[in-house]
Amino acid sequence: MDYSTHRHTDVHDHAAHSAHEGHGPHAGHGHHAGASWGTAAKATLHCLTGCAIGEILGMVIGTALMWGNVQTMVLAIALAFLFGYSFTLFAVRRAGLDFKTAIKVALAADTVSIAVMELVDNGIIALVPGAMDAHLSDGLFWGALLGGFAVAFVITTPVNKWMIGRGKGHAVVHAYH
Repeated sequence: MDYSTHRHTDVHDHAAHSAHEGHGPHAGHGHHAGASWGTAAKATLHCLTGCAIGEILGMVIGTALMWGNVQTMVLAIALAFLFGYSFTLFAVRRAGLDFKTAIKVALAADTVSIAVMELVDNGIIALVPGAMDAHLSDGLFWGALLGGFAVAFVITTPVNKWMIGRGKGHAVVHAYH
């Protein structure tokens, strides 16, 4: 065999390789398949921070205004989404995204994570006897709220791991870091 005409190089031609269907750094979802538990936990903690700030603020406002449980919970959930999205929005805006694109990225990155978190932690608060009627000065209120956040973190982390592993959720934000 005559190897004199054979082109040999140690440099891999990524452009040619990427042209093949299913190859390339962002083809399919294999690029994110190795999402670690640490990455998922970090994404969940990021989400939980915004949710907790919004939810606690909503509960404080609703209680201060002497609203009923439903109105207070609706405000708390709305503020949890607002603050959860805001954390991502500010981060991707700092990375240089225009406002419209930053909103799209925040919605794509956080909606499922925040929704699962809110469903779980508000469900726990609703299920703990007396927690819905407890006041801000009651240990039962804070115990149910913090316990709900802890359980929501444990349940939402595998959801985020699964989504990041498929290039969804917080994986969308990683392109802008």
